[in-house]
Amino acid sequence: MEHRKCKISDGAAYRAICGVFRKRRGGVTVADVVAGTALPLETVRGLVNDAADEYSARISVTESGEILYSFPRGFTSRYRGFKATAKRALGKVGRALKIAGAALFKAWIMIMLIGYFVLFMVIALAALVLSAAASNSSNNSNNRRDNSGGGLFFVSGIFDFIIRIWFYSELTKSFDRHYGSYGRTAPRPKGRPLYKAIFSFVFGDGDPNAGMETRERQAVIAYIQANKGIISLPEFMILTGTTGSEADSLVSAYCSEYGGMPEATEDGTVVYRFDALLLRADRADRSSGGFSVPLKMTEKFSQNKTKMNVWFCLINSVNLIFGSYFFVNVMNSGHILTPRDFNAASFLYARTYVMMNNFIANPLPVISIGLGIVPFVFSLFFWLIPLARYALLKKNNEKIKLENLRKNAFMFIWDKPGAVNLSDINPAQKECRPKNMDRARERVIKDMGQYSIPDVSVNESGEAVYSFNELKREKDALFKYRSGINPGDSELGKVIFKA
Repeated sequence: MEHRKCKISDGAAYRAICGVFRKRRGGVTVADVVAGTALPLETVRGLVNDAADEYSARISVTESGEILYSFPRGFTSRYRGFKATAKRALGKVGRALKIAGAALFKAWIMIMLIGYFVLFMVIALAALVLSAAASNSSNNSNNRRDNSGGGLFFVSGIFDFIIRIWFYSELTKSFDRHYGSYGRTAPRPKGRPLYKAIFSFVFGDGDPNAGMETRERQAVIAYIQANKGIISLPEFMILTGTTGSEADSLVSAYCSEYGGMPEATEDGTVVYRFDALLLRADRADRSSGGFSVPLKMTEKFSQNKTKMNVWFCLINSVNLIFGSYFFVNVMNSGHILTPRDFNAASFLYARTYVMMNNFIANPLPVISIGLGIVPFVFSLFFWLIPLARYALLKKNNEKIKLENLRKNAFMFIWDKPGAVNLSDINPAQKECRPKNMDRARERVIKDMGQYSIPDVSVNESGEAVYSFNELKREKDALFKYRSGINPGDSELGKVIFKA
């Protein structure tokens, strides 16, 4: 997850602190930083979290209760330097190219799908008219009438199929067909624009979780404000759906951005204190009865009705059939002089060749590429893109469900850490239920186990029972620590001056 770069109030002091961190990556306390920089204690305390966030520090607690900052992942800035700058620049360029490319690609798809459909319909109509005129000509021979009759039947069959698709599809309905009938005076409801429906089928309708980062931040802040400015790492894991290592890095960013500070309880449990977030004029209760965990939504393939997407597939099938038809006939028949000797299957190609020969000296390349290869390739991609997106969508939705299940399971474990059965992790929401629930349950137990190793036993029914005793001890220590905080210490107090 990407975070905003923090503003450093004193550049020289900040560089000095980073210099101490860089020399002693194995572990350093605030006192070590003060000794190495000769900076005031309050200055160091105010800047050390910014440095810990920027260089991805790991926070530990010593036996004496001091916070120890170490850098086992190296000492590389997340926000500065050539690598970080290049990454941000490439990200911006990539997003701009993606937006521009998507806009052009969408316009091209709209033109190709509907444009070629209309073009093939016009070609079929023109061939049908010419065939009808030829069949009614008085100077046609019996042999010629037989051949053109087969072609006429073939062309009329294709055109009838096109007419049925076009006029009976959902594409031409911008309002309910019943509106406007006798006795109806209500305004006609507008339908979804055709181009949006096509884009929805090919590209989907955007990310339904675009604002999730903001919602998660608001949930974390509300929980901190409802719990005397204190949050523990397991509680942070519940609200964000992150594993222990991910939460450890992410909570450092929160400390940097919202004025937080890690502290240690009497028994050495690390908690994060955000006194600045308690100084609010709005005194409304933020507790929400406990955790208010935001869940991600699974993504739908398309907001279109199934019938609409079926019609898009049928129209694309027409383009694919016509493209294949013209390309195959170019390969088999090549140049022609008259359509009279062609059979029913190649009759439309012959008519098209003769019509185009009136305007183009050599219509073969135009038919081969313009009416054959291009619509054929486009029609394949028109199906391949939604198919690939569907496969990725299923994979991403499983990832979303696992993250939601992790939030739900972590909350259950935190509530009852003493005895957890896998069957107890059974949320009702479909957004929290991956396809393989048994494997997902084991995964979230393992994720919590990376932070707090459980004791495993077997109950009478043979089911494994996980006891997170260390987590229970941490929860008790957190409750005791919060109980010792006086809420009045962080209140605004009365207004003593007005301008």
